[in-house]
Amino acid sequence: MARKQNTLNRKQRGMATLRTILLVFTGSLLVILLVAVFITSFGYFRNYVSDQLAGHARDGATAIGLSLSNAIDGRDPVASASLIDAVFDSGRYLSISYLNFQGEPIASRAMTLNEVRVPAWFRSLADLPLPVAEAEVVRGWSRLGTVQVISHPGRAYRDLWRITIGLTASTAVIGGMGLFALFVLLRRTLSPLHALEDQAQALGQRDFRKRVVIKSTREINRVTDAMNQMADDLGQLFEGQARLIQHLRRINNEDPVTGLASRSAFDQRLKVEVETEEKAAPGVLILIQLADFLGYNQAYGRDDADRLLLRVASVIADFVTLHSGAFAGRRTGAEFAIFLPAAMPTDAGVWCRDLVAELDGVYADLASTRETAVHAGLAKTRKGRGAKDLMAAADEALRNAQGGGESGCQLADPEKDGHHNLETWRVIISQAIRQQNLSLWLQPMVNESRLLPLYHQVFSRIESAEGPLKAGIFVPLAERFGLIADLDRLLVQRVLERLAKFPDRPLSISLGNASVADETFRSDLLAQLERAGSLAGNLWIGISELAIHHHRTAVGLLVRALGRLGVPVLVDRFGVGGVPFSYLRNLRFQGVRIDHSFVHNIDSHEDNRFYLESVVAIAHSRGVRVFATGVETAAEYSVLCELGIDGAMGYHLGRPFAADNQLTGE
Repeated sequence: MARKQNTLNRKQRGMATLRTILLVFTGSLLVILLVAVFITSFGYFRNYVSDQLAGHARDGATAIGLSLSNAIDGRDPVASASLIDAVFDSGRYLSISYLNFQGEPIASRAMTLNEVRVPAWFRSLADLPLPVAEAEVVRGWSRLGTVQVISHPGRAYRDLWRITIGLTASTAVIGGMGLFALFVLLRRTLSPLHALEDQAQALGQRDFRKRVVIKSTREINRVTDAMNQMADDLGQLFEGQARLIQHLRRINNEDPVTGLASRSAFDQRLKVEVETEEKAAPGVLILIQLADFLGYNQAYGRDDADRLLLRVASVIADFVTLHSGAFAGRRTGAEFAIFLPAAMPTDAGVWCRDLVAELDGVYADLASTRETAVHAGLAKTRKGRGAKDLMAAADEALRNAQGGGESGCQLADPEKDGHHNLETWRVIISQAIRQQNLSLWLQPMVNESRLLPLYHQVFSRIESAEGPLKAGIFVPLAERFGLIADLDRLLVQRVLERLAKFPDRPLSISLGNASVADETFRSDLLAQLERAGSLAGNLWIGISELAIHHHRTAVGLLVRALGRLGVPVLVDRFGVGGVPFSYLRNLRFQGVRIDHSFVHNIDSHEDNRFYLESVVAIAHSRGVRVFATGVETAAEYSVLCELGIDGAMGYHLGRPFAADNQLTGE
């Protein structure tokens, strides 16, 4: 699509602009008119000079004839020659001849045209006629002969040359001033067209903010007003669609009282986080419940109970923002759930106790004299433990905590801690970065109408003594340790090296939230991509919707810089960030990648299906492509294809494979 657009732009640049056409056409008419006036004036002055030249010759012939007839005896050859010499020496005649009636010369003088002080080409162009003037010489009743005179055209050529120079100069000045005035007039009159062109291009890119404020002629002003009105209408339409899709997301995924994830949305996302092979990561699930909430509800009423839930949800939401990748939801009544990826049970226990203490304070303040308590149960993920088993373990720990009466936390099966603590993980990740121990695994993003994948999503692996560690395990930990930027630098380096070997096989990577927020990393990334040249156009860069929510300024700077380099950018994990969809109006993304949690069981989940249908329609209206992840069944893929998805990936469509084995993997 980008290549087609570039080709179209080149063709459009090759076409003449309206201003150029009008300037050439009107300017040509002006030049033709001035040339016609010049030619007419030149012809008139040439004829005038020619007439003057002929008149001078006639006057000279008459004067010499009369002199030879009266003052001098024309029969005397010596006297006649003296008269002709005297007249000829004035330099105003080319030739003077006195002939008898037999045509024999009695006296004659002549010269050449070499002494005419005008350019030879001009003399050839003007080519003044040299008429011969005649007069008879008589004595009494006797006819003695004929005088023939040709005037010298030198002065005539000089007069005509001066006139021509004046005509040329005046024509050039008038023509130049006319063309300049025409240029200024057309530029001023057509100036709104450039703004209209920019506005049309902005509308083509679904940017409805650009307005044309330049005024011109009445007709053009009407066009600009209509374009501005259309941009306003389209902008309002998009805002309405964005509000609609945000409303749908809230209805389908948010608890109406607290604004946290609903029970079904939380359970579905937890299932994806815990059970999806590529994303499965260590973490801790926390279940929190307010004791005797039913009694509080009966004592104070539903409105006060809702206010309590809202205060508790606000504290939990603040807690979640402190832990990268964490998410929370309300399950039922006064029971809440929090999942902390990349958390160790010991640390999670400390955080949980602090959180429970804060919630207990909030509950006690609002419950006044009533006895209050807040209990929490924790369970850690481990191999073979699915979402249901994890929830059951956390629920059992919650019941054990409630058995103690006082506010507190209880950890399920604490004796089964893994052998990797936080410091061990820090060493493993740091060592992998220093030794550049990072391998690439690829998963195809396919489209049913294409034989070859649109691109391959890149997943990273760290080789360890226990075998390859998946990105879902160590990336959340790297985010927590502040090592994600170094890890992403190494990932970009490896990906660009692969693109250099296989430039016709586009790749896609996802950047960590902390990397996007790091100014140094952004500068290094842009430098790497700039050095890669045209190869960078085959690398899709994914930015999490959570990063857009928490680092809007940094994301805006990065997206615009990547756009200038021709690097396509997409929104990763679309739908889980809770960000208003209107950011697509301000930031130019080429695609969005729907999170697993919205795709899972979409064939039987009507709410998510309707939500994705709306997302596809709005995204396509802005020229943004929509991709889906986590497609694990044929039924899910069939529904996505019906919705008009641009690409999908998942175990049903292709499992990840080592980049070094791409040929066999495909």
